[in-house]
Amino acid sequence: MSSSITIGTRGSRLALVQAHSVAKDIETANRDLTVHVRVLKTRGDADRDASLDTFGGEGVFVKELERALVSGEIDAAVHSLKDLPTILPDGLAIAAVPERVDVRDALISRNGTGLDGLPAGARIATGSPRRRALLQHYRPDLRFTGIRGNIDTRLKKLEEGGGPHEPDGPDGPDGPEEAREAHGLDAIVLAVAGLQRLGWSDRISEALSPDLCMPAVGQGALALETRVDDERTLTAARNIEHLPSRQAVMAERAFLHGIGGGCHTPVGAWGRIDGDVLRLDGVLATDDGSWIVRHALHGDPEDGPDLGRRLAEAVLARSERPDGPGGPGGPGGPQKPGE
Repeated sequence: MSSSITIGTRGSRLALVQAHSVAKDIETANRDLTVHVRVLKTRGDADRDASLDTFGGEGVFVKELERALVSGEIDAAVHSLKDLPTILPDGLAIAAVPERVDVRDALISRNGTGLDGLPAGARIATGSPRRRALLQHYRPDLRFTGIRGNIDTRLKKLEEGGGPHEPDGPDGPDGPEEAREAHGLDAIVLAVAGLQRLGWSDRISEALSPDLCMPAVGQGALALETRVDDERTLTAARNIEHLPSRQAVMAERAFLHGIGGGCHTPVGAWGRIDGDVLRLDGVLATDDGSWIVRHALHGDPEDGPDLGRRLAEAVLARSERPDGPGGPGGPGGPQKPGE
């Protein structure tokens, strides 16, 4: 006898593609189960114009889904794992991490050139402090502006915002969001994974190397969140689990938790399984990218959370030295563009 479960998701085009993909995988792996997808509106989706800073940022795309999960309105929630805070509400857990896809960031430019081909003073739109800091570190001449909206909305803004650059207003380059977005844009930065899932890989001008632009924690991965006491859904979810992906992202999340960072902190991490070794890289930067601290560790994949905590301790130790992060020019210290 078949049974059914309901999974909740945001209503964006990408979120729906992800949710229906997970639903299909669950049904394939659990032949006696039917999966229904329910769309719930999050606060982040309801207000696409205001900066995320104005209403907290972290968890803004997941809180309503978690409330529905706790109340029993849905049985599971599908998230882009990078949106999920490192501490979950009591009674909830990440039941499954499906196989992760490309972790890199993508530069989409109006003229199709890569990062090095952008003109001096080019204006790039991104809502990510991490992307801004790391790209500013590599190319201090670049100018940045905030941007909100789903992937298709952001691509449209790039297409429509390519007119002549206007001088920054009285608030400077970090002035009001709406004023900044009105300026001409040369490029935007998005996650490769989202573009791939939507079939828009051909829009990518350059997939940025993690050595240049370290990915966000959990980027490229999905998370299926459930109640810890819902054994039926937990059992179904385990059948779509990809252990190497879970081991990598849990190490990254432990690193982020150890740093004490959230969505407003320029911090990134990249975990991957290489043979029987978990390799974990982490980066912490100032908001303006004037210095960054990078460090890497490796260890047993089963010890990912401990590896993440130790990496956070190492990065924080280097950032707090009296002569700067890691000492001038020292290992893990401030890197100059091109180093």
